[in-house]
Amino acid sequence: MTQRIAVFLCFIVCAFSHYVSAAAYTDSSLVVKRTTDFKVNGEGTAANWAAAKWFDITVQKGPKQAAPGKQYPTKVKIMYSDKGIYFLFDCTDKKLTATILEDYGMLFKEDVVEVFLWPDTKVPIYLEYEVSPLNYELPILVPNINGKAQGWKPWIYNESTRVHHETSVQGGQKKSMASVEGWKAEFFIPFALMNPIVPSIPKKGTKWRGNFYRIDYDSETAYYSWQKTGGSFHEFQKFGTLIFE
Repeated sequence: MTQRIAVFLCFIVCAFSHYVSAAAYTDSSLVVKRTTDFKVNGEGTAANWAAAKWFDITVQKGPKQAAPGKQYPTKVKIMYSDKGIYFLFDCTDKKLTATILEDYGMLFKEDVVEVFLWPDTKVPIYLEYEVSPLNYELPILVPNINGKAQGWKPWIYNESTRVHHETSVQGGQKKSMASVEGWKAEFFIPFALMNPIVPSIPKKGTKWRGNFYRIDYDSETAYYSWQKTGGSFHEFQKFGTLIFE
């Protein structure tokens, strides 16, 4: 009888642990499926994307905001290959608040989507990548030392390290301040761009930390995120976990 009780209690503990683990996994972890390489077109029409599931990013308070801004549906997909990581953002919108017509501009001051990737958690350095609806980009490596963050541009940015990025607009024209129904951003970040903070090419079971963001500037500024921060997107200790499948 004692043995049966012990087995029963063990079963209950294991089941509870599995439940708690599954809940934590759902809240803060994301499985990244493997794919073969393909060309991005800004529309997300490649057949490869069918294997990836959408996940939502939602509004949070931004810096010095008393309350979150208005939310539009925003969803993201992610996949990886032997060469790098693919991203697809689908953003419902009403107006393209985008006037910056150059790469490396302060894109975060207008409509933008952003990816933060922290491959090696032993060092406080991560990649920040931004792209605007007009397809201008900002790729920077960010050392974050005691809350002081500084972005550094790639020194060598050629075909082997360059991000492949395209955007598209739905229900309007792809131009500054146009009325639209939404926009998409699709891009591929090579692992080579993140040298030397990528310890090795991800394989099944590899875990990185990261987060996904959007900023929208319609009538009021709205800050979106996957894992919520206290306001600053650079709170890297609050990033979620990416699990490569």
